Parts: sequence; C-alpha cells; structure tokens
Amino acid sequence: MYENKIVVAVKGLIMHNGKMLIIKRQKQDYGGNTWEAVGGKIEFGEDLIQALIREAKEEVGLDITVNKLLYATTFKTHYNRQIVIITYLCECHNTNVNLSYEHTEFKWANKAKILALFPQTIIDDFIKHDVFSKIQLK
Repeated sequence: MYENKIVVAVKGLIMHNGKMLIIKRQKQDYGGNTWEAVGGKIEFGEDLIQALIREAKEEVGLDITVNKLLYATTFKTHYNRQIVIITYLCECHNTNVNLSYEHTEFKWANKAKILALFPQTIIDDFIKHDVFSKIQLK
C-alpha cells in the first residue's frame, strides 16, 4: 500500500514592464519541455514568501518582491500524490535572468505568448481565478 502525499509549492508571476517571466523545464524533468512560472516546493518549516524568494533566486537568479496572493489550486499527479500550488504576483527590477540547470529557456511574455506556450491546465486556472485582469500584461 502506498502512502498518500501532499506537496505544497509556490509560484510567482514575476512582472517587469508589462511582461511576465516564463521558463521552460528541462526535457528530463517531470513535466519536461513545458513552460511555467517561476517557483517550486516549500521546504519543511519555510515561510511561503521566503520559499518563493528562494526559488526565484535559485531558478532564475533574480531578487523579487512578492506583492500579493493571486490564487491557490490543487490537483493530483498520481492516485496518491496531490499538489497544492499557491500563486503570487511578484515584480523584479533587474531582468538579468540566470537559469538554473532545471530550465532551458526563458521569455518575458505578453498575454498572447503565455496563451500560446503555457499548458492548458495553467491557462484554465488563470481564467478560473481571473488572473489576466489582476496582472498588468501588455
């Protein structure tokens, strides 16, 4: 019998000059070759905001400001593994992205680019939680 597991992750919609930073996962990773926002799992005992600041520094080398909570969602990746994702609106003042080994590409994307590149499940969450009206995309 397998034990049920819940993973909590934070994501940051990092904005700069009306565009959002999106990153592409390495092919070998879970969900490989897909585009996503910056973020990852929180570590035991870690504050949500501090976890997101740490993940942004690790994944893209940026210092961010976390502005506000946008939405939270949950889904199963396997019959015994559930993910909880808490998504925040963020900003950065330096756009010198330095990708970690986990990602292969980045883009500063407008709404059309996000709609073209993000997986449908993320777009559905954005629509369900009215994200596009809460962030100022060009």
